[in-house]
Amino acid sequence: MSNASRTSVVSGDELLERARALVPMLRARAVATERDRRISDDVMDALIDADLFRVAQPRRYGGFALDLEFLPRIAMELAAGCASTAWVYVTTATEQWILAGFPIEAQDDLWGRDPGTLACGSFAPAGKAVAVDGGFRLSGRWGFASGCDNVQWTMLGTILPPGGERTSAAPAFLLVPARDYSIDDDWFAIGLAGTGSKTLVLDDVFVPRHRSLGFAQLLSGDTPGGAAHGDPLYRMPMLAGVPASLVSVALGAAQGALDDYIEAARGRVTRGAVAGALNRMAEFATVQLRVAEAAASVDAARTILLRDLRAVLAQLRAGGAVTVADRIAARRGHAFAAKLALAAIEALNAATGANGLSIDQPVQRAWRDVNAVARHISLNWDAVGTMYGQHVLGLEPKGQY
Repeated sequence: MSNASRTSVVSGDELLERARALVPMLRARAVATERDRRISDDVMDALIDADLFRVAQPRRYGGFALDLEFLPRIAMELAAGCASTAWVYVTTATEQWILAGFPIEAQDDLWGRDPGTLACGSFAPAGKAVAVDGGFRLSGRWGFASGCDNVQWTMLGTILPPGGERTSAAPAFLLVPARDYSIDDDWFAIGLAGTGSKTLVLDDVFVPRHRSLGFAQLLSGDTPGGAAHGDPLYRMPMLAGVPASLVSVALGAAQGALDDYIEAARGRVTRGAVAGALNRMAEFATVQLRVAEAAASVDAARTILLRDLRAVLAQLRAGGAVTVADRIAARRGHAFAAKLALAAIEALNAATGANGLSIDQPVQRAWRDVNAVARHISLNWDAVGTMYGQHVLGLEPKGQY
C-alpha cells in the first residue's frame, strides 16, 4: 500500500483520477487477463498502491469511509479498460464495506495487524456449518469467489443451525483466513473470464463465533460493527449497496465499448459490396442511431444508479430509516441499470460487422462481459422487476431486498 496517503483521507475525486490513470494499463493487459483467467499480481499491486480498496473501509482501520457512490464510480472507470479487473476490484472493495458490519473482534482479526488485508466472498449459503463450543465447524465448496487468488481472507455464506438467539436455522456469513481453505481452479468462462471466480474448498474448519454475522442483520443495516463505527455509511442495507457496485462494471464496460466504437467508426470505411464499398461508417444512419442509443442507455443507467445510492445515504445521514419501499426501489434501479447496459452493448455489438468476431476485439469482449454481469442473480430484471411489481400492487414481495 502507498504510504503517501496514510496520514489523511484522500478525496473521492482524487481516487477517481487515480483509477483513470490505470485504464491504459488495464486495456493493454485485457487479453492476457482473460487468458490467465485472473488478474495479475502487478495489476493488483497497482490497485492497492492507488489506495482504491480503502474507499469504504472504516477509518478505524486506515480506510477513508467515503460515500458509497465512489465504489461504483471507480469501478466504471476501471471497467472501461478491463471489466474483469473492475469486477475483482469492486467485489473486493465492497467486501471492505460489508466486513465493517461484523463484530469489532472479527474486524480486529482481519485488519488489526495489517489494515491492507483484503477478502473475497461467496454469498450463496453453501456448505455445512455445525455448532461446536465457541463457534462452528465448516465444510463444503463455495463457488464464484472472484479474486480469490489475490486476497488473504474470505467471507462465506452458510446456514447456521439453531442455537443461542437463533430459534431456527438462519443464513449467515462466516469469516475464514486463506490458510484454512484451498482453491479449486475451475473458472473457465466466456464472460468476466479474467476474474478468477474459482471455488473455495473447506474441510472441517473451525470458525470462532465472533466471526459470524447474520444475513438478516446485513439486509436491515442493523449490525454490531455498524453500531460500533457510528457512521451512517455502515448502516446502509447491504442490498441497497452491493448490487449497485456489481452493475457498475457493466456500465463502465459499455461506456468503454462505446468510446472504442466511436473511435473506430470515425475512420473506418466499408469494404463489402452489398453495403457499398468505401463508404464511411460514420455516415450510416443506423450507426449514428446505435451510438445514440448506447450513449443514452448508459447515461440513463448511471443517473438512476447514483441517484438512488445518494438518496439512501442522505436519508441515513439525516437520521431517517431506510424502509422496505426504499430498499425495493433501489433494487429496481440496480436491475434496470443492468437492462440498460445490455441494451447499450447489444446495439454496439450488432454493428461491428465481421471485425467484431475477433476474441480480442474490445466491443466483443465488452459484450461478453456485460452479459456476464447481467446474469448475476441480484441483477436479474425478471426476478427484481416482478418483486417490485408485487410490492407496489400490495402483494408480499418475493425476493431479496
